[in-house]
Amino acid sequence: MSSILTNSSAMVALQTLKSINSNLQSTQAEISTGKSVATAKDNSAVWAISKVMEADVNGFSAISDSLSLGESTVAVARQASETVTDLLTQMKGKIVAAQEQNVDRDKIQTDIDALRNQINSVVGAAQFNGLNMVSGSDTVNILSSLDRASGGTVTASHIAVASQDLTTAAGSVGSTAVSSVTAYGGVTAPGGSISATGTTTAAAGVSAEVTFGVGSLADGDVYEMNVDGHTLTYTAVGTSATADDIGAWFEAEINALGIEGVTASNSSGVLDVSNTNAFESVSITLSSTQDANLEMTDINGSGSAPTDPDSATIQQRAETIDFSTTAGVNDGDSFVVTVGSQSFSYIAGAGETMEDVARGLKTAIDGGNMDGVSTKVQQDATTGQWSLAVDDDTGGRSLNLSVTTGGTASGGLFGLDNIDVTSDEGAAAALDNIETMIDTAIDASASFGSAAGRIETQSDFISGLTDSLKNGIGSLVDADMEAASARLQALQVQQQLGTQALSIANQAPQNILSLFR
Repeated sequence: MSSILTNSSAMVALQTLKSINSNLQSTQAEISTGKSVATAKDNSAVWAISKVMEADVNGFSAISDSLSLGESTVAVARQASETVTDLLTQMKGKIVAAQEQNVDRDKIQTDIDALRNQINSVVGAAQFNGLNMVSGSDTVNILSSLDRASGGTVTASHIAVASQDLTTAAGSVGSTAVSSVTAYGGVTAPGGSISATGTTTAAAGVSAEVTFGVGSLADGDVYEMNVDGHTLTYTAVGTSATADDIGAWFEAEINALGIEGVTASNSSGVLDVSNTNAFESVSITLSSTQDANLEMTDINGSGSAPTDPDSATIQQRAETIDFSTTAGVNDGDSFVVTVGSQSFSYIAGAGETMEDVARGLKTAIDGGNMDGVSTKVQQDATTGQWSLAVDDDTGGRSLNLSVTTGGTASGGLFGLDNIDVTSDEGAAAALDNIETMIDTAIDASASFGSAAGRIETQSDFISGLTDSLKNGIGSLVDADMEAASARLQALQVQQQLGTQALSIANQAPQNILSLFR
């Protein structure tokens, strides 16, 4: 049925044309913006995801800048520490040359002073944007990532880079006393204070007293003594030998060994073996077919036999301060050693160990240039315990250790200012201490190098991650331009056809009017 009031064909054609125009408008928007999801109206879920990812991309861009800043800062610190290592190595060459007495040590000291001043200059100038990582012991946190949990929570991650103090600062001693002997090692003095007290032994040394007896001596009986790895064996010939004969034989044999600092003297079958080495102990073991008549009756001047009368150690001449194998060292812990009337201090920094404390105190004492006093850092091969041995070949000066907390840490190159090779004692002490300083500078360079490598790796990762996120966002919201172009052409054709169809539909009433003519 045809009607001049209702043109259903025109309405269908109009709706079709509206749909085509709407699709055409959408396609033109894709082409003009390059996005298939430009607003939340286009696809709310995809749009929301893309916006979260875009926020992360912006955050990672800031992180990339932070990593670049951190990488530059660490690079300056690494360059400085490597330069300091080279300068210390040059200084070691000067110190080695000063070990020879037939040299002009004053001129060598002038060169050492110049190298020290250069080290101080390098350390002072090694800053980037006001941050100097070779001065002080603070930890620098470099922003490295944003971690988004499944629940949407975002947390910042950092790369912690510890500063490596290469200054020569002496630090300042804390004021809070430590009295517990369990906190740090050492010999317990009366009252339970944390001290190693006593008087250093003079050059007479300490000794082991060995008593010989013959009892029912038989032909072929064997007396054997091992002194510092040298085995001496006496075999009885007949039964006429006396204890004095046996002691005299061992006296002659021990003295003939030529062990540095070790001498023996016999008196009526009592053999006294002494050790005058400042830093070397001497072990003695005994065995005999006449065990009941061969034993150590006194050890190290104590007036009593050792627990095992057939085995003992003649201690070194130097007194020691023994540090704990279990306690830790905290930033600002202050260790003060008093030798006679002079005090020497070392204040530990963050992350240091008992070995660092022992070496720091050694450097401090050596820098005092006390006549007759020498030092050595030692470690027990069995327990791993670190000790500071202090030898006073003049005798009579007391040795004491006190500990406080709350101080300001000494610099990593503490003691560099006190290196003095103009004397034999100073040259010998400098040779040992410069090794500790070189190790400190090497460790600092290695630490900065490791941190720089990690920052570089993280920077590369962040760059790649940012690119991946951008690609992901693009795959979600970017328009397929080839498809959009093809669709645009198709819709334009459809639009033309729709317009033509609407025109034909609108002519239908005219056709009805012709019936009435």
